[in-house]
Amino acid sequence: MKETGWFIHSSENLKPNQISLEDGEANIARKDIINIFTDGSKTEHGVGAAFCVLTNDIWAYQWSAKLNDNNSIFQAELTALHEAVIYASRQPNHNTSKIHVDNRGSIMATSNSKSTNETARKIFKILLTNPGITVSLVKAHAGNIGNERADQLAKDATQHRQPYSLIKLPKPHIKGFLRKSMLEEWQTLWRNGDTGR
Repeated sequence: MKETGWFIHSSENLKPNQISLEDGEANIARKDIINIFTDGSKTEHGVGAAFCVLTNDIWAYQWSAKLNDNNSIFQAELTALHEAVIYASRQPNHNTSKIHVDNRGSIMATSNSKSTNETARKIFKILLTNPGITVSLVKAHAGNIGNERADQLAKDATQHRQPYSLIKLPKPHIKGFLRKSMLEEWQTLWRNGDTGR
């Protein structure tokens, strides 16, 4: 039991080597590993998420989607990671899947069983039941061919993909929208009312 009062059962912990914040680029050259690269992007055209799969030096699969323009880059990163984890868990040889992510925050959220982010908790649960799937950090925009490809797919998705509607809008956007609506309604009532002035 920790001082905070929280107790985490050992069955709720990921394997020690399952999440790594060390640069995982060294494992990319291995032929016995399915390498999956994820990325999210936010441009003037919108928000996109993508992942691509490299197996035996062949691009075996790719996925991308356009999120709502008001979604955050963090949501895009987590969406890409979530779809990649689902893909890896459905592969017959998923015990050799390594997912490379260039966003430290999404890895940290994913490794926390008590995360407040719904998508991060879903990823955690999939990783918990598939201990052979590992997630590691890779440097962004450092010439890594997989990371660069995932980045380009995510940017292309902001313009050319069908909308991905499974992600909720971020709370700050909703709060801002409600605040603006309430102020506009108040202003209208004040302007048109006979007792406001």
